[in-house]
Amino acid sequence: MPRLRGVSKKEANEVVGKFYQALFSDRDPVEEPGTATGTPGNWWTVFALVPYIFEHATNHFGMFGMFAEKSVSQLDPITRELGIIRAGYTQGSQFVFSQHCKVARRFGLSDEKISAIPHWQVSSLFDEKERAILAWSDALILQGGRSSDELFEALHSHLSDEDILELTYHVMGYNLHAVCCKALRLEYDDVPERIREVPIPSDGEVTDWAGAAWKK
Repeated sequence: MPRLRGVSKKEANEVVGKFYQALFSDRDPVEEPGTATGTPGNWWTVFALVPYIFEHATNHFGMFGMFAEKSVSQLDPITRELGIIRAGYTQGSQFVFSQHCKVARRFGLSDEKISAIPHWQVSSLFDEKERAILAWSDALILQGGRSSDELFEALHSHLSDEDILELTYHVMGYNLHAVCCKALRLEYDDVPERIREVPIPSDGEVTDWAGAAWKK
């Protein structure tokens, strides 16, 4: 379960309440969790703990039309979603990856390309523009923003200055959500830690790496 408590419907302020109504209808999302896409919905209830953080995050979503009358984003949605899906995958967030596969599909990205994003480097499905976008996302997440001039020029040959800034902003914004979801055990990232010591069998022992065989 999430590491932080969720905000009930009766505790929610007016702004949070509008989102609760849209997502959960008349249900209290703490007592009766679940959204139409199958997620528990606890990202919303936990982020509602600090209303100004909730508003900051949801304003970002509103840039591209989520819970807004219209999108103000000038960036092609497939470009944005390629970067976000790859960020979710490389950051290891099942929630960000899974949700944005659905978003990308809605905007027309094929199932074949979605399935190939984890191994885009060896896939022939992506054109030069898409490969530059995916490589840029990797540079942001896996290399902490370090990117070669050659990669930047490849990206810049397809995207304007404004597009590159917006793509970078969205990728890093969802990197934040990916990390938060893992750390706070939210949504599909509410999973046990898998990296642990595996015990020696009861009839086993620790190998003597400088054992007798090496002393002969």
